[in-house]
Amino acid sequence: MTSVFEIDAQEYNLKLAEALKKVSEFKEPEWAKIVKSGPSKERPIDDLDFWYKRSASVLRQVYKKKIVGVNRLRTKYGSKKNRGMRPEEFRKAGGKIIRTILQQADKAGFTEIAKDIKDVRSKKPGRQLTKKGKDFLETIK
Repeated sequence: MTSVFEIDAQEYNLKLAEALKKVSEFKEPEWAKIVKSGPSKERPIDDLDFWYKRSASVLRQVYKKKIVGVNRLRTKYGSKKNRGMRPEEFRKAGGKIIRTILQQADKAGFTEIAKDIKDVRSKKPGRQLTKKGKDFLETIK
């Protein structure tokens, strides 16, 4: 098995997106065709494979950060909003897309909700990869 980081990130995400198309749990919801990916965008997503590319990117982030939650990923995928004459401001990305992708990864058995960690809030700290998910990500070449 190889490490996820041995291949260029863009190239790896495209290969992982193709592999995720074959996983039955990963399906683009109907509402995904008409929503924006964040408040800084002006138009809905026009890329046909956006769902699988974003899923691949989210899974790679979970692999990289060990434990990650929706809020941290919203910050990661956020961008600057054009406010006209006023200066641009950073805005977080929409959480529904990320949350749905993580739920699909849970159904596929790639991720699980992390258990409570000592000296961390008692609420859910985020998601982490399972053995099955780690093996799946490492088999992509």
